[in-house]
Amino acid sequence: MAVQPEGTPCWADAMFTDVEGAKSFYGDVLGWTFGESSSEFGNYTQAYADGKAVAAVVPPMPGGEEQSAWCLYLASPDAEATAARIRDNGGEVLMGPMTVDDFGTMVLARDPGGVVFGVWQAGTHEGFDVLGVPGAYCWAEVFTRSPDSSDAFFPAVFPYTAKTMETHEGMDFRTFHVGEDPVLGRMEMTDDFPPEVPPYINVYFGVDDCDAAVARATERGGAAVWGPMDTPFGRFASIRDPQGATFSVIDMNRTEGEMPAMTDVP
Repeated sequence: MAVQPEGTPCWADAMFTDVEGAKSFYGDVLGWTFGESSSEFGNYTQAYADGKAVAAVVPPMPGGEEQSAWCLYLASPDAEATAARIRDNGGEVLMGPMTVDDFGTMVLARDPGGVVFGVWQAGTHEGFDVLGVPGAYCWAEVFTRSPDSSDAFFPAVFPYTAKTMETHEGMDFRTFHVGEDPVLGRMEMTDDFPPEVPPYINVYFGVDDCDAAVARATERGGAAVWGPMDTPFGRFASIRDPQGATFSVIDMNRTEGEMPAMTDVP
């Protein structure tokens, strides 16, 4: 695929203490195959859906034995400039900007509410090879206990406009757009989330059958956090893998209900 517009999700990866266990789990649940690990780059290993690069897994860096979690990278034409805006708007740059050979330049950052995300300035590695198909990235949402902070921060760092979604449940949900295209959601973490769960970005991967994917995940030691449930966007479920990383699966061909109304944010 071509380099994505600024602010568009372009890649996802996760650190796992047991990389072989992660490869086995995601291979079963999402149908991924894996390339050769690159010892030169910390045994970074790309995952593929039907031969197309869709994500990567990697062991933690020495001394970095943190909870496994998926990290979403947002496209930037200038990682240095994006890092400066992150700092200027109350965020924290955790790593970088760091050039990764000729593949590109990365930044790891945290928004003012504690949500960790990545920034990727593409070189030879432009990001996802495919989107919106089984095994590939489909969507993502910022889950935060500080929605006002995230709502101010992300459009200040990236060229986003925002819309609020009208829901019968009254949940606080917003979408960020690049031009006319919705690229990222934002949901407030309510008391339904245990206090020990940190803010995070929930990454969705496509599946042919949501219920079957959840069954495979639970058989392999994962746990269903929500769902499966039907929505106008598809039938989806949130899963926690055996090493604690949370992600969602969605069958976008199985939809139910009318699309909710969206209102522009001034």
